[in-house]
Amino acid sequence: MTPPVFGVTGWKNSGKTTLAARLVAELSKRGYGVTAIKHAHERFDIDHPGRDSYRLREAGARRVIISSPKRWALMHELGDEPEIAFGQIISEAGPCDLILVEGYKRESFPKIEIRRDGATSRQPLARTSPEIVAIASDRPGEEEDGLPTFHLDDVAGMTDFIAGHLGLARR
Repeated sequence: MTPPVFGVTGWKNSGKTTLAARLVAELSKRGYGVTAIKHAHERFDIDHPGRDSYRLREAGARRVIISSPKRWALMHELGDEPEIAFGQIISEAGPCDLILVEGYKRESFPKIEIRRDGATSRQPLARTSPEIVAIASDRPGEEEDGLPTFHLDDVAGMTDFIAGHLGLARR
């Protein structure tokens, strides 16, 4: 059974990662097991030149698994293959109480939209995305989309909303 999914979405430079990290911290503090998934739009690396994993990948390994007593990671080179489907990413979430996703604007799961000065736009996404069920804003009094609206610093309130919206058991 797949755990419930909830997302953080917004324009570039809106603070999605900051909000997602604060939500993960609050959910974890409350005792929920959270898997976080972040969608990156450009090429990225989690290892760096000179590291053993980088050398193995650069040598041609399609998969590199790094394991230690504290954590493990899997890197898979796609080569010319297309990006893997969102459903396949979700299937890698492992055991958890919920999956918190940053990005994947076009996928169908409930999301909170972040609106903040400094983002590339303040154009509301909620008007064209029915999956957006709440808004986090640096100017919450200005929002008029009929959705629950939270100040960016009201992480506890957003966490209460997410737990209620997903029907998570109280911890």
